[in-house]
Amino acid sequence: MPDTGASGSGDVDPGEIAEDEFDESYDPDTTDGADEEDQSGPPGPVNWNLLTADAAEDEWLALNEWVHWLRHTYGLPVAVVPPFWHRHPELVWELSALHIHWLCAIHPEAKGSAMLVWHRDFTEAQERLRHWTAACGTRLNTDRPTRRIAWPGEPDTDPIEDTVISNREEDFVDYMHADVEARRRAEDQFIAGLVLSTGEVP
Repeated sequence: MPDTGASGSGDVDPGEIAEDEFDESYDPDTTDGADEEDQSGPPGPVNWNLLTADAAEDEWLALNEWVHWLRHTYGLPVAVVPPFWHRHPELVWELSALHIHWLCAIHPEAKGSAMLVWHRDFTEAQERLRHWTAACGTRLNTDRPTRRIAWPGEPDTDPIEDTVISNREEDFVDYMHADVEARRRAEDQFIAGLVLSTGEVP
């Protein structure tokens, strides 16, 4: 997943910003893609390193909505799922895996005990989420980049500083847009390279 370095500012389409108050009527079992998933079978794993720009945007939006549902349904504390989980790859990967696991558990083709298995794995995942949240230092109103240790011969890492973020949903949208645009630029550069090397437009 690209490091976008997005800030809390930028042009944001108000229509794309989730409500500050979570919609308690949200039912993740009735999402628009449910029918397609029923027809195609349970979803497979999501590799965030290989997602296209469009696919990444879809995954970001679906995961964000599901995490809201998850934290409200299970009353999860900030120590387990912090507001700025989207800024930390280790949390994104874990929550994304839980999301896919959950979609598989509620799929019509799943066994009757699938949700029990999911809850068992969810309990274990909470311990990992708690560990990573504590390690990276993200909190309710502030966030800091996950610390990366420079190995011998590598350049020193930037100082770790807390950033106060007043609106979580605006920050999520800005961060998502920055990630999507970074992926789109990489795609454009790849296509441009193909054109230069072959003289043909793919």
